[in-house]
Amino acid sequence: MSGFGVFSVAGGTPRVGWRDRDEVVDLSGLGDVYTQPSLNALMALGRSAWDESLAAVRTHDGPRAKITAATMHLPFTVGDFVDFSSSLEHANNMGRMFRPDGDSLLPNWRWLPVGYHGRAGSVVVSGTDVRRPRGELKGPDAGVPEYAPTRRLDFELELGFVVGVPTEPGETVPPERFADHVFGVVLVNDWSARDIQAWEYVPLGPFLGKSFQTSVAAWVTPLALLDDVRVDAPVQEPRPLPHLAGGRDWGLDVDLEVELNGAVVSRGNARSLYWTMPQQLAHATSNGARLRTGDLMASGTISGVEHGSEGSLIELAENGASPLRLPDGSERSFLEDGDEVVLRGRAGALQLGEVRGRISP
Repeated sequence: MSGFGVFSVAGGTPRVGWRDRDEVVDLSGLGDVYTQPSLNALMALGRSAWDESLAAVRTHDGPRAKITAATMHLPFTVGDFVDFSSSLEHANNMGRMFRPDGDSLLPNWRWLPVGYHGRAGSVVVSGTDVRRPRGELKGPDAGVPEYAPTRRLDFELELGFVVGVPTEPGETVPPERFADHVFGVVLVNDWSARDIQAWEYVPLGPFLGKSFQTSVAAWVTPLALLDDVRVDAPVQEPRPLPHLAGGRDWGLDVDLEVELNGAVVSRGNARSLYWTMPQQLAHATSNGARLRTGDLMASGTISGVEHGSEGSLIELAENGASPLRLPDGSERSFLEDGDEVVLRGRAGALQLGEVRGRISP
C-alpha cells in the first residue's frame, strides 16, 4: 500500500506521511508543506511539484512508525463534496426497484453524469464510527411520516478523486486537463439512509438521507501511480456532447470488494463505470463553477452486471426481497447496529487505502 496521509504518534502534532506497507514514513523533514495537518498545501502546488514529491518519498529516509502506533487524521480539508451517479448498472438496478412500471434510466442519464452536492463538513476519515441517523420517514402504508432512527441504513462503494489545483470563477476544465488539477484518488463510502432518502428526495434530490456522514480512506493514492491501470471505458451511446466527449481512456482497472462483519459480500471493478472521472470533473465545471483545493468528487455507487458485484446492500438484498445471508447464519436487508463495513481496492500491485466504519446506535 502506498499513498499520502496525515498522522500523529503518541499525541504529537499531525503531519504528512507516506504509507509504506505496514509503516508510515514521516515526511516533515522534506519541507514546510509536509509539516501541515492536511495535504492541502502540497496538493495546491501543482503537477510538477507532485511528481517531485513522489520522487522524493521514494528515497527519503525519515523516521518511521508502525501503522498500528499511528493515529490517522482526515488527510485533506474538504472544500466541496460532489457525488455522482456514474455506474450504469447501479442506476439501472435502482431504477428498476423504484420505477418498476417505467424506464429504469431517466432521459438525462446517458447525456451527463448526474450528481448532487453533499455536505463537506460530514466527511470523516476511515475508522470513524457511523452513528445511525434520525430523520423523517414514511412507510408505504403510513398515513403520516414519523421522526425516527433510520431502519434502512446502507453503504455505498465508491471511488473518489481529490482536487489539488483550483480554478477561477468562469473557468472550465475539459477532460484532457483532468490530470493538471487532480492530485489523487480515495475510496469513499457515502453512507445512505434509504427510508429518509425515499421520503425527501422528490423534487430536489438527496439531502438528509446522505448528509449525516461520508467516510474516506486515510491515504490518498497519487494519480500518477494509476497510469498502469488506465483502460478504455465502456462505449457511450449516444455520444456525449463535445464538452464531455473526452476522457474515455480514463477507465480504471481497480478491483473492489466490500466486507461486512468479516465476510466479503461483493466484488467488482471500477473499469465498468460509464462516466469517467475526467468527464465528472468536466461536467462539474462546465457552467463555470470554480474548483477549490480539497474538493472531493465521488463516482457514486459502483456496481457490476453479475450478482455479487453490486456496491450497495439495497442492491445485494434486492431491497429486502432476498436478504443477504452471512457465514454466521444471520441475514441482512440493511445494516444493523454493531455491523462493520470495510471497502477495499487494488490497482494491479497497488493497494488503495481501505475505508472502515462500524454502525453505532
